[in-house]
Amino acid sequence: MKKLSTLFLGLLITIGGYAQNSTKAKALLDEVSTKMGAYKNMYISFSSTLTNEDAGTNDTMRGNIILQGEKYNLNYLGNNFIFDGTKLYVINNEEQEINISEGELEEDDGFIYPSKLLTFYKEGYSYSMGKIKNIRGRKVQFINLTPIDSHSEIVSVQLGVDAKTKHIYKLIQVGANGSKTTFTITKFKSNQPVSEKLFTFDKEKFLQKGFTID
Repeated sequence: MKKLSTLFLGLLITIGGYAQNSTKAKALLDEVSTKMGAYKNMYISFSSTLTNEDAGTNDTMRGNIILQGEKYNLNYLGNNFIFDGTKLYVINNEEQEINISEGELEEDDGFIYPSKLLTFYKEGYSYSMGKIKNIRGRKVQFINLTPIDSHSEIVSVQLGVDAKTKHIYKLIQVGANGSKTTFTITKFKSNQPVSEKLFTFDKEKFLQKGFTID
């Protein structure tokens, strides 16, 4: 009976510790989202590295995004993504094609887009506090996120938060296919003068250039 009681007590302590850890992680995520979400707008430059040892992949891409409320203008993967709050315009300059759809970028392909940085964690993940690392003189607190859906295309996510500014600094995502995506913010500015034209699609301008609009 004594051994059983000790085992039960140890189990309660473990569960309690995990719950406290999870609550602490969720609180930090909410703090970061609230702080960054309160800015009138944000300009973010970033690098994104995709590696997959089995496929022999090691590619680094750069991009930038301007977010203002629900609207954004994203340059990434060779395309320009404009979301005006209702419709998403994906402009492929190389192919001179434009795709228009209702709503914004989805994560059905198992990829967390830069426009979702402040909100992606709010549904479908469990949380725990990770390690604190010193990166280039910056103290970064990592938070571990695990998809609740066992069939998710995403296996795990580590979100690195600058302990001083409470801004997102790094995101490391591991996919079910063995790929690893490391997203790092290289430049961040907030509350900058921003023209509304950045979030407006000029149909006539692109038609004059010979773009195909779908």
